[in-house]
Amino acid sequence: MKLASAFSCNQDPTKAMTQAYEQMASQLGTKPQLIIVHSSVTYDSPTILNTLKCLAPGIPVHGGTSCLGVMTDQGFHCENDKGLALIGISDPEGSYGVGAAELSQGARTAAYSASEKALLNAQRQGETPSMVWVMAAPGQEEEVLLGIADLFGPNVPISGGSSADNTISGQWKQFAHDQVYANSVVVSVMFASTGVVFSFHSGYDPTDTKAVVVKGFDRTIQELDGRPAADVYNEWIGGGLNAELVSGGNILMKSSLHPLGRIVGSTGGIPYFQLSHPDSVTADRGMTMFSDVQQGDQMYLMHGSHESLIHRAERVVASALRSGDLDSSKIAGALIIYCAGCMLTVKDRIPEVIASFKKGLGSNTPFLGAFTFGEQGCFLGGENRHGNLMISVLVFLK
Repeated sequence: MKLASAFSCNQDPTKAMTQAYEQMASQLGTKPQLIIVHSSVTYDSPTILNTLKCLAPGIPVHGGTSCLGVMTDQGFHCENDKGLALIGISDPEGSYGVGAAELSQGARTAAYSASEKALLNAQRQGETPSMVWVMAAPGQEEEVLLGIADLFGPNVPISGGSSADNTISGQWKQFAHDQVYANSVVVSVMFASTGVVFSFHSGYDPTDTKAVVVKGFDRTIQELDGRPAADVYNEWIGGGLNAELVSGGNILMKSSLHPLGRIVGSTGGIPYFQLSHPDSVTADRGMTMFSDVQQGDQMYLMHGSHESLIHRAERVVASALRSGDLDSSKIAGALIIYCAGCMLTVKDRIPEVIASFKKGLGSNTPFLGAFTFGEQGCFLGGENRHGNLMISVLVFLK
């Protein structure tokens, strides 16, 4: 097992992909079984994918767009609004395949179909992978997870992220082989010969403040403890939404350090949480979210800081290693999903975030990271979930 990452910020998409691929191929020194690529939305995506197809014919490709730029073990990559990076996975004794399907047919059905196509691409039909890596357009991630589980069952770990743009304006794209999609799910099945470990965490801590969703549906909370949800949340954060209570509006940045969390499970008596990011205040003083909620959910007010969002990166890697009783010397490389909302909150300190990842992974370990509008991962108890403002890490072992 060997991985190699590379990047380019060349303004020309053909030159950027060529530079990045040649760097990666030189470091890898052999043919990869899978290439994962992320780019800013300002590149012409079809040109990027067509160039990669010419450079690496027949190699499965998985990816999508990332908010502002991308990160690797070599830093944060975005110059004049452009940056792309890729990672090659060489594992001749393993098997990897990629499939995609349009979400318009129904997200659950599409995810099932994409997973079947990925198995066919890997030539492992009817088998169960060690890991599923996913990228989809934002909005229906819970259904995507259900569709994958319909094929593989509930015990196969799923990780990945939701493609992003720079302005939440729907410009995001998903990549599968040489195809570019705007509203699809892309699934990679991974039969890694050396094994993988993974972790799914946030950089937030729970407070004692909590309430029950009395009225809500899909991604809207209308009432908490029988009162308008925005009224309750506004009191919790000290009146930061007074203007929005009058006229409604976007609250993403105001809520980025104060998401809501639900207990998913616990380890060693300590609960772990799935986070939901409040998006906007509605006309009736409800709140829309970036993930689904259910009536009866008990929502905790979570608290984060710039420091926690930066330094939690290392601890997420450490958690993945602990799950396999390993240390960083066993790591061949990693894939990282880091919430775009967290990235924008600590934007000026992204080098510190990357340094935190490198401290956990080892300073010379190759990795590729995207900044996403939703994160999918598998908790310690085996629960596959979609959350917001979270970090998902997949580590490949030597």
